[in-house]
Amino acid sequence: MQNFKTENIRNVLLLSHTGTGKTSLAEAMLFNANTITRTGKVEDGNTVTDFEPEEIKRQSSTSTALAPYEWKNTKINLIDAPGYFDFIGEVKAALRVADAAIIVVCAASGVEVGTEIFWDYVESINLPRIIFINKIDRENADFSKVMAQIEEKFGRNCVPVQLPIGAENNFQGVFDLVTLQPSGDAKADAVPQDQIDSFREKLVEGAAEVDDDLATKYLEGEELSEEEIRSALRTGTRENKFVPVLVGTAARNKGITDLMDAICEYLPSPKDKGKVQVRSGDKEESLDPDENAPTSAFVFKTSTDPYVGKLNFIRVFSGAINADANIWNSTKSKSERMGQLTLMRGKTQEPITRLVAGDIGVMTKLTDTSTGDTISAQDHPVSFDPIDFPVPNLILSLQPRTKADIEKMGTSLSKLGEEDTSLSIGRDPDSGEILISGYGEAQMDILVGKLKRKFGLDADLSVPKIPYKETITTPTKAEYKHKKQTGGHGQYGHVLIELEPLPKGSGYQFTSTIVGGTIPKNYIPAVEKGVNEALGEGVLAGSPIVDMKVNLYDGSFHAVDSSDMAFKIAGSHALKKGMSLANPVLLEPIMNIKISIPDAFTGDVMGDLNSRRARISGMNPENGISVIEAQAPLSEIQRYSIDLRSMTQGRGSYTIELSHLEEVPAHIAQGIIDAAAKEKDKG
Repeated sequence: MQNFKTENIRNVLLLSHTGTGKTSLAEAMLFNANTITRTGKVEDGNTVTDFEPEEIKRQSSTSTALAPYEWKNTKINLIDAPGYFDFIGEVKAALRVADAAIIVVCAASGVEVGTEIFWDYVESINLPRIIFINKIDRENADFSKVMAQIEEKFGRNCVPVQLPIGAENNFQGVFDLVTLQPSGDAKADAVPQDQIDSFREKLVEGAAEVDDDLATKYLEGEELSEEEIRSALRTGTRENKFVPVLVGTAARNKGITDLMDAICEYLPSPKDKGKVQVRSGDKEESLDPDENAPTSAFVFKTSTDPYVGKLNFIRVFSGAINADANIWNSTKSKSERMGQLTLMRGKTQEPITRLVAGDIGVMTKLTDTSTGDTISAQDHPVSFDPIDFPVPNLILSLQPRTKADIEKMGTSLSKLGEEDTSLSIGRDPDSGEILISGYGEAQMDILVGKLKRKFGLDADLSVPKIPYKETITTPTKAEYKHKKQTGGHGQYGHVLIELEPLPKGSGYQFTSTIVGGTIPKNYIPAVEKGVNEALGEGVLAGSPIVDMKVNLYDGSFHAVDSSDMAFKIAGSHALKKGMSLANPVLLEPIMNIKISIPDAFTGDVMGDLNSRRARISGMNPENGISVIEAQAPLSEIQRYSIDLRSMTQGRGSYTIELSHLEEVPAHIAQGIIDAAAKEKDKG
């Protein structure tokens, strides 16, 4: 592929609800540009952008892929992003490097929830866009109905620049409302004249609203020329005042070249987007999107190739990057030498010598560079803000199946964490479980599949153990004498302790009021150590003990047989004995939960919360969105991300954080205690 100047590059993100045909649309574009010799099919698993085994198996995109092509002296960096919410991290990363978007809508199913969510994302960053109504040849395809939905949900500035000629099996091509001519060999008489007149009027009116001179001309009843309309469309789209709507079918490759023309003509180049905002130390700086400006580039994706190794996907925002030069990672203040600079098309790599401002490519074999890092000139270090991922709320436990798998786990998870930085990976300090936080079950299943495929590691996912705690409710005293004679020196340690409940959240305290040397001072730390070790396993369900004060107030020792070990054992047993006498209770984590949902789902969500032992503390409706604040036990909302998505058709979101620990109701506590006892017997 030849080198292109910044003004002749378009970085375009394909977005839609899953199943609208984005991947097929990318195939048709690549074929029309003579980049591929035949179009692949999703169901056959041979498309350019869905090449991962998990994507082929699921027949849907699970990761962002690049599909660059040339069209009319323009380089189009097509970015195919997943349409399923579980992979929202991939979409968020792609949004950081796109200059425009194509929102794909199915002509049969209309505007679906995923499309609405992605539209809101695009709207929030004011990204110019085109809507493409795909699958107009499908059964039940209805252009007018879908256009009405688009206008209702996205606004009346979404205006068709084409009409379909025929529909379903009779779809022949498109009628251009700018030229008033059919495209290709289609015949215009299949489009009703009143429909042409109505939509042409909307188009001209929309074009006139972009420019004051055109508005005056339009209001005075003068006709707008074809070039005036095109110019207004170009300006209006790039300034996000106008959203052109095109139509066609990727499967039959009709209307696709018109869309490719529209990308070149209406969507902005990196140069059109203007100066790049970066941070330079504590200050903000603006850089020109020009190859002669200081270099700034952003790593928006990282993956691992079994043959090449680590791949870092970058967008150059200013300056240029040469293949034979060291790069400066300003995020990590480190210089690295890349293996190669390549153009990536699906899984195919083509070595290139240079990436200029506005272009997208891949750097190979960098050791320390990862997603979210900034590449810049060492003598002019700058940085970009990190990607703003939504908070992942589905937390699952990952269990390796064998000892060999355990040994591979650390390195494997570290590499997968680099590939998907929206995941959160950690370890529960109480249970020792490896916890993975993400957005949905599909994302988690794919993680397990990649562990097996890329690293030969077998693992299972399950709901994590609830981090229950135990405490006491009444003060008590306990005595324990550890005495053992085995020939030679024996073991002797004798302690008397007081146990006292503390307020919630106080933790644990150990004190000693020993007087008169009943226990020598040098043995008191051993008693404390024994008590501390016993705190890790309570007497009810084996949960850690909290919110309790332990005071060592008396005891005795033997001049020969006493030792640190003897007093440590005595302290441990004394605590367990005292716990049993102090009316112990089980505590569970109570979470603050804040839920944002469309008003229409408020009743269902409130009813569901009540069934989860939640206490609702407030509800604030605003602009069609209700924000519900509540407290609920963690045990009741572990899979809430899945349930809320189901209840709200994917439109709900929430955040949670730990509030406090609270006593588990007796009838529920007994079930937990019984289950713990059975688990202990098994072990």
